[in-house]
Amino acid sequence: MTNQQFKSTLQALSLPANRSAIVGIKRGIERETLRITEQGRLSAKQHAAALGSPLTHPSITTDFSEALLEFITPAQSDAELTIKQLEDIHKFTLAHIGDEILWPISMPCFIKHQDEIALAQYGTSNTAQMKTLYREGLKNRYGSMMQAIAGVHFNISLPESFWQTLQMIRQNTQPKQTFISDAYLGVIRNFKRNLWLISYLFGASPALCSSFLQGRETKLPFESFGKGSLYLPYGTALRLGDLGYTNSAQSALNVTYNNLDQYISGLKSAITTESDLYRNIGTYPDGRLKQLNHNILQIENEFYSPIRPKRNTAPGEKPTEALARGGIEYIEVRALDVNPFSPVGISLEQVYFLDVFITYCALMPSPDMSAQQQQETQENLSAVVNAGRDPKLCLAQDGESISLQQWGQTLFTDLLAVARYLDDAHNETHYVAVIESLQKAIADPEQTYSGQYMQQVLNSGLDNGHFAFELAKRYKAYFSESDYSVYSEAEFEQMAQESDQQRLQIEQSDTLDFNAFLADYFKA
Repeated sequence: MTNQQFKSTLQALSLPANRSAIVGIKRGIERETLRITEQGRLSAKQHAAALGSPLTHPSITTDFSEALLEFITPAQSDAELTIKQLEDIHKFTLAHIGDEILWPISMPCFIKHQDEIALAQYGTSNTAQMKTLYREGLKNRYGSMMQAIAGVHFNISLPESFWQTLQMIRQNTQPKQTFISDAYLGVIRNFKRNLWLISYLFGASPALCSSFLQGRETKLPFESFGKGSLYLPYGTALRLGDLGYTNSAQSALNVTYNNLDQYISGLKSAITTESDLYRNIGTYPDGRLKQLNHNILQIENEFYSPIRPKRNTAPGEKPTEALARGGIEYIEVRALDVNPFSPVGISLEQVYFLDVFITYCALMPSPDMSAQQQQETQENLSAVVNAGRDPKLCLAQDGESISLQQWGQTLFTDLLAVARYLDDAHNETHYVAVIESLQKAIADPEQTYSGQYMQQVLNSGLDNGHFAFELAKRYKAYFSESDYSVYSEAEFEQMAQESDQQRLQIEQSDTLDFNAFLADYFKA
């Protein structure tokens, strides 16, 4: 019945009167990457002044550490333009960080000790100090090494015309924004049900430098190669597994995606409930704070999820407050590894696939998920992260065992139908081409990103770090020889200057001391 509903909805959308409703998908990309020295070590330099202020720059900021850059593109509907903007940001940055290069994979380079990872600094304002203290809390809760992992976040919103047409087809009488929020939550639930496919196709972190483990024991069946590199023979995305950024205290949280009020209340509970584990962290000997608070989550951003509902916030507004005020505006996909085969960490192929995948998740009926069903999706993800390329791997689908290949082929049959709809709506052919190309990886695991990556690394005779280092140098040379295609050097220089002026204005406008500022921020 579920598949029949999907087919009838797609058929109605494909009618000439409705077909163009999907045109206008908006996307924005956030790509993280470590700055690396010519010796292949983590940079100890501060954020380059020529890049402007990471507190206020619209396109170039930092994430956890000073060395972990984050590049941001504005939300817009031209996918090719988005990739070109990302290329320009990379070109400008590489031209202004001296001899340093940008790490092209998710798992970090050789890091002797986590104390080498300097926390990101944003200036002297209260807002800036809060951002750094939040990172201090992450360091003291999970260790800095986990925060050196890089990923790509993909923000996407389907056009209002699509939601209006879908609401009409479903004969839904809710207020428009209520319908849109509920529909986005349906997308999120379906995304989680099928998240394993993203890890299978695009996971690109099957290997790591043994320094990442910092001597910790692991039960994973690692094999070694080169000088100090480890890999899982069938692994796909170690970044998304138990080695990555997770929060054991979060496992007890009751954050669900069945309705917006429950999602908001679950998240609010997490940021107001004290954790015995984190209360023991205490303060530094000189009385300085080691974290923003003792709660399960310091702030909402600490909630680890491969996909989040989002709304743009007003000044001073928390993410949950924005959602409560206006409902869901877009979703943030956080499950992508850095793509080592792209100079900017993500390819146009992936963007088009995600357009199809998210649209599929919107069209397929999406019943509420129980805690047990959520757990099943997590177990499927873990299985694919650690052994996704094992031809014998089976997953759980509604409690029943199913081979990855069988489930994958069924999914791709539906994805191909959505791709045809998107191509017809846009008068294009690239959606079907991408789906047909990626479908080959279901039958042949070596065509996945992780399969291709391990083939190239092992054939090179290099260890993981040296292979990535050579790739990074190649990409730096590529950008040094390329031209700007959207922005100009002068525009980036102006953005940097304006960001510094904005940072200064924020610092000068502070009226409270930092402790009073924090108390005001966290008051109920």
